[in-house]
Amino acid sequence: MERIAESIMLSWGVKRAVLAFAAGAFSVLALPPFNFFAALFISFPMLVWLLDGASGPPERGLLGRMRPAFATGWWFGFGYFVAGLWWLGNALLIDAGGFAWALPLAVLGLPALLALFYGVATSLAWLLWSDGIGRIAALGAAFGLIEWVRSFVLTGFPWNAIGYAAMPAPVMMQSAEIVGVFGMSALTVFVFSAPALVGTRRGAVAGLVAALVLFAAHVGYGWFALDRLDRSQMTPTEAVVRIVQPAIDQSAKWDMAEREQIFSRLLAFSALPPREGQPRPTHIVWPETALPFLLTENPGSLSRIADMLQVGQTLITGAVRFEDGLAGSPPRFFNTIYVIDDEGQIIGSADKAHLVPFGEYLPFEALLRRWGLTPVAETFGGFTAADRRGLLGLPGGLGAVPLICYEAIFPEMSSLEDGRGSLLLNLTNDAWYGLTPGPYQHLRQAQLRAVETRLPLVRAANNGISAVVDPGGRIVGSLPLGEAGVFDVRLPSGADEFLLMRIRRFNFGLIIVIMVLTALLARKSKNQRFD
Repeated sequence: MERIAESIMLSWGVKRAVLAFAAGAFSVLALPPFNFFAALFISFPMLVWLLDGASGPPERGLLGRMRPAFATGWWFGFGYFVAGLWWLGNALLIDAGGFAWALPLAVLGLPALLALFYGVATSLAWLLWSDGIGRIAALGAAFGLIEWVRSFVLTGFPWNAIGYAAMPAPVMMQSAEIVGVFGMSALTVFVFSAPALVGTRRGAVAGLVAALVLFAAHVGYGWFALDRLDRSQMTPTEAVVRIVQPAIDQSAKWDMAEREQIFSRLLAFSALPPREGQPRPTHIVWPETALPFLLTENPGSLSRIADMLQVGQTLITGAVRFEDGLAGSPPRFFNTIYVIDDEGQIIGSADKAHLVPFGEYLPFEALLRRWGLTPVAETFGGFTAADRRGLLGLPGGLGAVPLICYEAIFPEMSSLEDGRGSLLLNLTNDAWYGLTPGPYQHLRQAQLRAVETRLPLVRAANNGISAVVDPGGRIVGSLPLGEAGVFDVRLPSGADEFLLMRIRRFNFGLIIVIMVLTALLARKSKNQRFD
């Protein structure tokens, strides 16, 4: 291993860039749908060894000496995001005539931009670099911090944060309850970088022992937490949820000629009788923008929904909502969840607050529209973000935290100021991404929100992976990607014991402080040895 480490450390030029890119791309095997988390035991030691040899000549000053470390992190991130997000290009091919030109921007441009974050992470780690355990502590702290920053800079896009790679199964998800996904990102980098110490020997015993203890604690806490949930004797609620996954092709979704067929399909699935001996659904859930028309402009559709619903049943559906513009301004459109009772009355609604840049709205819209650019979801001219978020009241005494589409990837959006609620409600449409890894990655991130909040998750996808997830992150009912149909599940109860988000934030900060102090002490010790 020492020869391998030395060869990687001494690489330069194109070879160094290729190795960093390959290490980043190989890391994606740890993500869904592959879930081969052991891949990180190869990719992160490679990154450590590359950074061991990443230092510019002393005469170039601090920034000049830091440049190789930044480049190494950028190439690693570029490989990671190209291999992990290439499927975004599929959304542009739905309307290839209008958006195929932007394919290189989605497949290469966005990864190149996101890779800047990892370049900054490796640059920060390089400032505290040493020759022992301290350097992997520095790398862990830097990645943890940068994944947190990635969640809010430029509206935020924390998709595939490194921490998700260490949580392929419910037993390995429970630590997120304590430290959150950003704390898990810092710990993941530290643990999976530890084998690099074997290649350079110094600090190998201490580093490997620390990594082994952390990994054992991670899995051990998972078993403990799931057992605690099972022994808490949580009884399911009285609500029986039916998830409808219509699997409508995205190219047909807003076709005027198809809308009657789409609406009839949704009604037919919803009206199916329950399996023999099973209770009828109390809540029927349709996916994001399930209705192929403006509901309030089609009052007859509310009558048909009322005819379909039995007494006491409720429909929860995604739809487009609009408001008339004021003082001659154009109307505003919202990506909305409607709650409809058995008389066809709209009794509740929630609008999407965190819109997808370039997908649902255009940043700098006036300028970019003059250049001929439009949002990918341009059906109604783009969406407006909600002014506020709050619990969505549902019949049966339930309060839902609304998460529309990729709002589920933002941990802070699972907590609301006006209460914890009874469940997380995630309506989405992953048909944009076809039969690719994207829907699997999206589901994994939504599962973690259930673990962090200790609330059940109800997730309905037009196409994707519809699922009901219990507070332990375990899937209790689902439909696979590409399959149309329904399933009924009695809604699990939320756990009585849970940690507030501010506690996870504190624990995340504590992890970063401990890692930075470890890195500083190691660097000081190194300097003393060379004085």
